[in-house]
Amino acid sequence: MTVCKSTAAQADFPIALDAVADLIETIQTGSGAIPHSAGTITDPWDHVESAMALTVCGRHHAADRAFLWLADMQLPDGSWYAAYANGRPTDRTRDANMSAYIAVGVYHRYRITGDANQVRRFWPVVEAAINFVLGLQADTGEIHWAISPTGQVDPMALLTGSSSMFMSIKCALALAAVLGKSRPDWTAGLQRLGRAIAFHPNRFNQSKTRFSMDWFYPVLSGAVTGEIARTRIARGWGKYVVADYGVRCVWDKPWVTVAESSELCLALTALGEQNRAATVFDWLQQFRYADGTYWCGCTVPDLTVWPEVTNTWTNAAAVLAADAIYRLTPGHDLFSHAYWQRFEFGVQHSALGVR
Repeated sequence: MTVCKSTAAQADFPIALDAVADLIETIQTGSGAIPHSAGTITDPWDHVESAMALTVCGRHHAADRAFLWLADMQLPDGSWYAAYANGRPTDRTRDANMSAYIAVGVYHRYRITGDANQVRRFWPVVEAAINFVLGLQADTGEIHWAISPTGQVDPMALLTGSSSMFMSIKCALALAAVLGKSRPDWTAGLQRLGRAIAFHPNRFNQSKTRFSMDWFYPVLSGAVTGEIARTRIARGWGKYVVADYGVRCVWDKPWVTVAESSELCLALTALGEQNRAATVFDWLQQFRYADGTYWCGCTVPDLTVWPEVTNTWTNAAAVLAADAIYRLTPGHDLFSHAYWQRFEFGVQHSALGVR
């Protein structure tokens, strides 16, 4: 088994981190962009996730290039386009969730490196991004998902995306604290968003509930915590999880994906359930190519690989899950509910109703 040279302890964990890092670096373009796979599009959210995986693996130069690409491509209003190829936008939708996630990546990098200078360097980028995102927040707390290429706000709100933005705003506030800055407007927006996620599921697009991410992302993000979070996970387990394989992308199709399964591992570790997360992660080790990188997904129980492509973001999700389970870096607890209890955000929804 190959492990990254940057890990402090050569623990016995089932992932070839160097192989995954090599894959992401090989696909990364000269500009710093990290496409989904060679010759395909780059979207800002998956780009950040891949940069986070590079940081876990000690590939700091490549991670720096990824964050500099984001800084270079940021639009004047603080957003990014939804997709790029060869340095040009291919989808001019300005997606709020995609624009928010840089805050998670920058704070994750700070947790691992301890470099406050990097926080100062990217603070203007993060600040503009979060201001854009909260500019799309409704008075009732949910965040409209995007501005169309024609400049129209799409008022639809997505539960998975809003949960991810909840995590992003928390990280942005933590970055502000590193720099001694106060953003009470962000805190108020975070509280409104948290109440919408926990109390008002009807404010989000109901057609997306067939996706497993709508099940576990409110827990992964920390919008729902404690026993209510555990109840939420328990209620959806039989619907979305296929024992010995992983997590379905959607409950009504026999298609297990490595990314969703890895992110469920993150949600479980957020709750402190390391052993159950390790069990799910062990299931995923059957879904690897000969070089140790991961399939995108497969049908079950016949294990037909589909699609037959090696994605950067799928492999990045597996790296982040491994870090959370096996505690490879100082940033392993980024999604931990216990970690976030030290911050005075007023958003620990441990006694709220579940969907």
